Amino acid sequence: MSMREPQFSLAVKNPGVREITFAEAVREAIAEEMRRDPRVFVIGEDVAEAGTVFKVLKGMVDEFGPQRIIDSPISEAGIAGIGVGAAMTGMRPIVDIMFGDFITLTMDQMVNQAAKTHYMSGGKLKVPMVLRTTMGATRRSAAQHSQSLHAWLSHVPGLKVVIPSTPYDAKGLMKAAIRDENPVAIFEDKMSYQLKGPVPTTEYVLPIGVADVKRTGEDVTIVATSSMVQVALKAAEILAESGISAEVVDPRSTAPLDKQTLIESAKKTSRAIVVDEGYQSYGVTAEIAAVIADGAFYYLDAPVKRLGAMDVPIPFSPPLEDLTVPTPAALVDLAKSLCGKV
Repeated sequence: MSMREPQFSLAVKNPGVREITFAEAVREAIAEEMRRDPRVFVIGEDVAEAGTVFKVLKGMVDEFGPQRIIDSPISEAGIAGIGVGAAMTGMRPIVDIMFGDFITLTMDQMVNQAAKTHYMSGGKLKVPMVLRTTMGATRRSAAQHSQSLHAWLSHVPGLKVVIPSTPYDAKGLMKAAIRDENPVAIFEDKMSYQLKGPVPTTEYVLPIGVADVKRTGEDVTIVATSSMVQVALKAAEILAESGISAEVVDPRSTAPLDKQTLIESAKKTSRAIVVDEGYQSYGVTAEIAAVIADGAFYYLDAPVKRLGAMDVPIPFSPPLEDLTVPTPAALVDLAKSLCGKV
């Protein structure tokens, strides 16, 4: 069993809230937006009859038909190009890229077209599209289907990048992305699709660019992204047994990044760790660590520490793969060291 499998299912007591999975929350958000706005459609490989390789969109073609849930040829560049063109001419496309590794094939359309069209047209054109894809290892899918490449698109001005960690966030942020006037990339951790959590039955939309404090604490701030939020929450429980109070902050999006919430948390606790499943070198952990070090420098009692994926191609071997990504145990050890309680 992977060390990263979802650990939490929050109890629901509010009658206006029910527990659903991450996958169900994504499907519900897209379906609601398609009913609300006839301009919204989905295009991608195996999205219609198969409902995606992860079955997230299963059954949607029965309601909306193959004209709005469109199975495409195997051409990520082509799918992205169709999305850009459709968005520029008034539609609201959701471009489904089966694995995040395959965004390599969409980079010209996303980086040179979607991200720049509004600027290069003097504000006359816009590209309100969603690029929906996956991230995350420990599924035994080997080097070409297990990467977390969200830092790549976060580097590009003109693109928004969303990384939800819970069913609640997944639904609210998906709805926000579909309604946004800018191109938005959403990375969903494939190991989180069965994670359950409370989601309201009533309409709600979460703002993109606002972090969320998932757990309050006093001794160390753990900034965690996507599925690493669950890793951080598990580590916080273990740390509490050693008398260390950890605050867990979820940025929820990397572009825009809610710098102020991250800085204020680090000021409060005086220590910070950033954990992300992307490769550690030149990645999300480095950017967030720099933001905290710059904004909270005079409040810190120790250097900001980082925990990311190893800088190696992700192996197929289960024991080796589990070693390449952050785990609760590794995070606990780092936090204890930072707090002087080794």
